[in-house]
Parts: sequence; structure tokens; C-alpha cells
Amino acid sequence: MTYPKIELHVHLEGTVRPETLLEIARRNDYPLPADTVEGLAALYEFRDFEHFVDVWILTTNALQTEADFRQVVVDYAAEAASHGAVYMEGIFSPAERVRRGVSWDEVFSGFADGAVEARELHGVEVALTPDIPRGFTLDEARQTVRYALRYGMVGVGLGGLEAQYPPEPYGEVFRRARAEGLASVPHAGEVVGPASIWGALEALEADRLRHGIRAIEDPALVRELAARQIVLDVCPISNLRTGAVRSLEEHPLPRLVEAGVLCSIATDDPAMFDTDLGRDYEAACSFGLDPRSFYDAGVAGALCGDETKARLRAIGDAFDWTLR
Repeated sequence: MTYPKIELHVHLEGTVRPETLLEIARRNDYPLPADTVEGLAALYEFRDFEHFVDVWILTTNALQTEADFRQVVVDYAAEAASHGAVYMEGIFSPAERVRRGVSWDEVFSGFADGAVEARELHGVEVALTPDIPRGFTLDEARQTVRYALRYGMVGVGLGGLEAQYPPEPYGEVFRRARAEGLASVPHAGEVVGPASIWGALEALEADRLRHGIRAIEDPALVRELAARQIVLDVCPISNLRTGAVRSLEEHPLPRLVEAGVLCSIATDDPAMFDTDLGRDYEAACSFGLDPRSFYDAGVAGALCGDETKARLRAIGDAFDWTLR
């Protein structure tokens, strides 16, 4: 039986399966570096995190129209629902598209309309949290926040090249975003150690952390995360595919859970990492951990209103987890 799942960390541009990506690229006359499913699969053999980012930008630039953005949300909601998803928070990187000549409104309206359609067609509640790419200008960061507010997004994140760009320069933008009611959900502690996480907590006032797994290197930081009930969005297979961990067996997830840190489970970029929500939950549960704990952490970390949280709790309470 498929048990209910919550996914808080998925880059919608990275959910597009190869067949669909090829179709969209042809539609937009965008030359991908490979023109077959097999060719794209070979392209997705990443040497390291920086190589992944390079390939991510190269391939996701095929997405260029409001219809493209709407389609990726609806398609992924259908896929996630097939694995038991009842709530998800989708990430997208609008400034990447704007630099390619797409308007801010076209990007935001496409994703926002897709979230509405996904709920209507597939029964999955989709909240949206646009990312500011590290290394982009503060003006682009501020524009991301302005449009996030205009289109009713629930939070804003910071993603991209963590090793090259620390979080602190974006502190003012995130403080303003939080003052306007947006949550702070930056990536931190994926390829950089505890200093990046402390920076996200202090400079960006993070409400939740995307990844955060390298907190395990600092016992004081682990205690801080547990005490403050900061939820980590953990993506086991992504961490393996980008080289953030050397093997699944060495993943710090079980040690973080044992220390009392709340951990949700997510796919990150499932099409590019050859995974899906079911497989990532299976990987997380392979440590002997209880999937109900991941669901409850997802509820705790979800950036939704009290009514939706109550509904999600009721779904978890009503499911017989012994049947999973």
C-alpha cells in the first residue's frame, strides 16, 4: 500500500522527464546537447555538484513559455501523486529564465497557474517557493521577492553554487522578504559545511533548510537545529548522485534523526537524478527509520496555513502505517 507523503524540496525544472524535455525543446526550437533519451541519460552522469549545475542550466533553458512552466507543475503533480504525495512545495528559478529573455510575469504566472491546475486535476496541494540563484545580483534577488509577493508565493530560497557564494550578502533581501510574510528556505549544508548553515540561520533567518546534512559535522549546530525544530529537506539520492555523500550507507540522515533533528524527504531534481518520491523514501527508510517521522516532519516544515496543516495531520493520523 502506498503511504501518504509530503515533499518540500523539488526543483520543478528538474522534474521534466527526458521524453518531455525533448518535446519541449523541439517546440521551442532550443538545441539541447543531446537529442535522444539515451543521450540525455548519459549527460546526467554528473562528475560533481558544479557539473550538475552546468547541465541543469543548459537543459532547463529549454523551458521558455508560460505553457511550459504550467505543464511542468501539472506533470510533476501527477507523478508525485502516483507515489502518494498529498502536499508539495515546488521550487523554480525565475531569474534564470528572465536572463534568457522571458518576462517575470510569464514565469510566475505559468508556475502559479500550474499549481492551481495541479490541485484541480490531481488533488495535490502545491505551494511555490522561487529560488534566488547564488551569484545573481541583489536587484535580481529583490525582483524575485517582489514577484513572489505579487503572485502569492509562500517563501523564497537561495540555491546554486554554495561553495562559491556564501549566504551573507543576501541577508538584507531575506530580511525584507520575511518582513513581508515570505518564509526563508535557503539551500545550505549540501556541499559546504556548518559555516554555510550557520550563515543561513543567522544572515537569512532560515525558517527551514534545504539539505543541511553537513550539520552533522558540528555537534553544537545539530543541537541548535534540534532545539529550534528547524526542518531539513533531505534528498538522499540527490546527495549520492552529486557526490555530496560517497555512498548511501554513509549518509548522515540516521544520525541526524537520532539527534532529534526533524528531517523531511524529497527528490530535489528527480528526472536528472533518475529517482522518484517513492525511491527516495525507500532509500531513507533503508536505515530502519519510520516513514511516519518523515511525514510528520513534512507537516511541521510545510509553509501552509493552519487549515491545510490540520488536513495534512488528519491524513497522517487516519492512515494505518503498519500496512505500508
